[in-house]
Amino acid sequence: MSATVRAAFIGGGFMARVHTRASRAAGAELVALTSSTPDSAAAAARSLGVQRSAPTVQDLTSEPDFDVVHICSPNHLHAEHTLAALKAGAHVICEKPLATTAAAAAELTRAAQQAGRIAAVPFVYRYHPQIRQARFRISQGQLGQLLTLDASYLQDWLLDADDVNWRTRTADGGASRAFADIGSHLCDLIEFVTGRRIRRLTARTRTVHGQRRDTTVTNEDIAAVLVELSNGALGSLLISQTAPGRKNSLTLEMHGTKESLRFEQERPEELWIGSRRGSRVELRDPDTAGPDASRLPSLPAGHPLGYQDAFTAFVTDVYAAMRGAHPEGLPTFSDGLRAARLTEAVLASAAADGAWQETPYGDPNPTE
Repeated sequence: MSATVRAAFIGGGFMARVHTRASRAAGAELVALTSSTPDSAAAAARSLGVQRSAPTVQDLTSEPDFDVVHICSPNHLHAEHTLAALKAGAHVICEKPLATTAAAAAELTRAAQQAGRIAAVPFVYRYHPQIRQARFRISQGQLGQLLTLDASYLQDWLLDADDVNWRTRTADGGASRAFADIGSHLCDLIEFVTGRRIRRLTARTRTVHGQRRDTTVTNEDIAAVLVELSNGALGSLLISQTAPGRKNSLTLEMHGTKESLRFEQERPEELWIGSRRGSRVELRDPDTAGPDASRLPSLPAGHPLGYQDAFTAFVTDVYAAMRGAHPEGLPTFSDGLRAARLTEAVLASAAADGAWQETPYGDPNPTE
């Protein structure tokens, strides 16, 4: 690999803008981009400051002048584009969901392992320092035994029947929308922060608008899920893309025998710590944080960090792994596969009128 990481991009929409900003901030050279058409690829490359555009994915991968490919294309193309990038010898960062089925996600995970490439999925909320601080407190026993959790991820961008996006088309977005798109982030955080897997779940889903303009919609707008973790802790999850006024409201609250912890993604500098004898809000401060929380911030305390900063920290870790490092908490294709399996369990439970679904998987080690 070259001294400077050379990055290529598949896709030219919103997530490509996020990825290119993060890649540039992480010190990469942005060498190539392709999109849905040659014209859109050329326009996106100019707009995003990428050196060249390629008319198609085949054209991009036939000239592998890159070390890593960021895949920001629609969900149904992730598997095809990931395999093309791996075949070209590249490391891969693939947007979630990793694939629209667990079987396809498993195939991609195996392919990346066989290719010996770094393969990551941007579960970037792991990269808020206060999430790492919550994880540290739990790993040190400060929460006590985890008893319950209350979590939600609420948005309103698909509130009205006139709100249309390619994700609402099952052929492009997949059989699940709200849960696969944002509920997967919530479940990843639950398992990452607590160090406990979701052992089983029961779910109900709802499609609020079965017709959006000329699109018949079959994937869900809302999912309500009850979970049981591997230690017996119980939790409730509410996921909605039709919650008026909620733009990107991810909230995770955990209750233990010693204290409670609450993180809100729209207030990422804060971690609420509750106890019977008083509660407080702990602000991000690398000088007093745990070692993993203190390594992530690019700015000192008092200078607010947000979503793009978390994304940059994630991409920086991926690039470090490509050079042989082993960064703490890097989300890989195995985590993307886990999310795909949980998504299928939610759909199966909803289809069976809320029947409990087992989701066996060994606990992650919260100190690894």
